[in-house]
Amino acid sequence: MRFEFTKMQALGNDYIFIDGFKYGELSVGAEKLAIGMSDRHFGIGGDGIIFVLPSESADARMRIFNADGSEAEMCGNGIRQAAKYLYEKGLLRRDRMAIDTGAGVKQISLETAGGVMKLAAVDMGEPLLDPRVIPANAEMNRGEYAVISLRPEGRDFDFTLVSMGNPHAVAFVSEVCDMDVRKYGRAVELNNEIFPRRTNVEFVEMISRNELRMRVWERGSGETLACGTGASASVVAAVLNGLTGRKVTVHLLGGDLLIEWADDNHVVMTGGAEIAFEGSGDTEYFLDIAENAPKQA
Repeated sequence: MRFEFTKMQALGNDYIFIDGFKYGELSVGAEKLAIGMSDRHFGIGGDGIIFVLPSESADARMRIFNADGSEAEMCGNGIRQAAKYLYEKGLLRRDRMAIDTGAGVKQISLETAGGVMKLAAVDMGEPLLDPRVIPANAEMNRGEYAVISLRPEGRDFDFTLVSMGNPHAVAFVSEVCDMDVRKYGRAVELNNEIFPRRTNVEFVEMISRNELRMRVWERGSGETLACGTGASASVVAAVLNGLTGRKVTVHLLGGDLLIEWADDNHVVMTGGAEIAFEGSGDTEYFLDIAENAPKQA
């Protein structure tokens, strides 16, 4: 089947968008399609694919399939891209919209000019701190939240556990520039004894009370240049540990996000998104890649 796609990115966190209003049948069993399309050598290349679909409970629905084919509940950078896609494609021409995700309906406010979305402020909802909900096999050992000590690949880390609709393990380190994110992040992500549905892993360096630097190992995608839910979880973890105020600029490899944990307990993430290019492809080609392309270790 021939179909059109749009390649987008937000702070370098890149996804391939497919119009589910037009090609909704492709979202059924899209795991292998995501693997083939996301392949950076044989496919289009990306951290995954995202479908924008009709929704009965919101203006639109977003489904995210990671580069390894697994489906994610939520993506902060992805939802800003989805808002831009809906707005600039004329599917939803308004400055406020609600998008349904695997982590619930998210409210988004757009800053626009000349028919283009410049910024999007996303209400990411309330952080979830109960390990049973995250989910993680851990005790609520810091009153209202949990910190666990792990020794992946022989190095000790203390991880604060947060869910932003998807699981995160946040470690505070002295510096992140030389951190072997793949080595340690992958080991933590795949620790099924602690994280039955795996986890995203953030390594965070404190700069000041209103700035931090973060690198992320995303569940199902590996290290990415940015992660909106990870930035949100990192600020929540920093506030819980008394390290920052509630409004923080997060410096990621791909750029900056402004994160505010507001007094109503909701986390608001503000940033932009861009369209990189558009094209068309054939499902059989991408499915063949998923079946036959050399697998990376």
